[in-house]
Amino acid sequence: MFQAVKSLPEPDADAKKHSHRLTEVIREEIDAAGGSIGFDRYMELALYRPGLGYYSAGAGKFGKFGDFVTAPEVSALFSQCLARQCISILNAIPQGNILELGAGTGVMAAQILETLADQGLLPPRYYILELSAELRQRQAETLQRRVPQWYERVCWLSALPQGGFRGVVLANELLDAMPVHCFYLHEGCVFERRVGVSNRGRLVWTKREAATALRARVEHLCGQLPQALPTGYHSEVNLRLDPWFKALGKAMEQVVMILIDYGYPRREYYHPQRIQGTLLCHYRHLAHEDPFFYPGLQDISANVDFTAVAQAGVESGLQLLGYTTQAHFLLASGLDEIFSEVLDEGLRLEYSQQIKRLTLPSEMGERFQVIALGKRFDAPIPGFGLRDLRIRL
Repeated sequence: MFQAVKSLPEPDADAKKHSHRLTEVIREEIDAAGGSIGFDRYMELALYRPGLGYYSAGAGKFGKFGDFVTAPEVSALFSQCLARQCISILNAIPQGNILELGAGTGVMAAQILETLADQGLLPPRYYILELSAELRQRQAETLQRRVPQWYERVCWLSALPQGGFRGVVLANELLDAMPVHCFYLHEGCVFERRVGVSNRGRLVWTKREAATALRARVEHLCGQLPQALPTGYHSEVNLRLDPWFKALGKAMEQVVMILIDYGYPRREYYHPQRIQGTLLCHYRHLAHEDPFFYPGLQDISANVDFTAVAQAGVESGLQLLGYTTQAHFLLASGLDEIFSEVLDEGLRLEYSQQIKRLTLPSEMGERFQVIALGKRFDAPIPGFGLRDLRIRL
């Protein structure tokens, strides 16, 4: 169930002023563009505009007092399982490092470093690629507080390494925040859903015939589906995956990339019954579907088409190494074994509740998917040993 926008809690006066400043920036860009901008550009401004976008400003986003909770904040067990994968991979890539793309509050980085240190297997460097100055500061505070003895191994990047990276690349809930194009099908024609301004100055949906690149991509994916999509169908497509993976491929020498996010294989993503698309907004732990609700104060995301991820990765020169659900990945990564080593009854009870949230189909277990892509890596990855679902892609 989604929360109706009219019943969402009102932000305070300062937050409203912040949102109004960002909205004015967006309106000015719409005017300069002739009356509308693509949703991908709107999403980019709403999330990443320096000083104003949701991920670039100072408001809390993650955890109990933010707008949503990610798996590392649900339980340290999640990061401990990921750390086990890192150990397995780095044993096959001597002197390899870890690169985390978009590290949120830094909680996962701290938990992974703690686990690796306990095993005496810390990498020379733990890199974090983070474009938000505000999030960099939060990550630094978290790491200084949680793992001060290992803080010197952490290095922040503002761009991908200049070729030759060796090791593990991790990204948890990164792909869903990449700006997407929105499309609309009507009587065999492809239209682009764009963002305009109403007579009252409000941001609204508008549409026009899709440009060549978007139309070609939509027609291509429609041709791969087992059944035709109905007229009136609208959804999203990520045209930025290809250049993103090409840049990653060039920066990597020997690597395993583990990407975790919510989404579907293509045939499930573009199912005829999913006629309203997958755009999802989070505001104070309430999910709703209006991306124009106080821009800059809420998260905006789209589900991930994991077939597109696999294709973009392979076309950039990477190998598809595995694909499975989060539940199967964590269980294959030793989740039960980690839990069995906990002796304190109170902690066991707490962990058992966390495990349910991480693995149950009704929670995060099947909603979240895990995909691995690699370069010059031939060893098995234990996390996909329980159930590899690459055939679904």
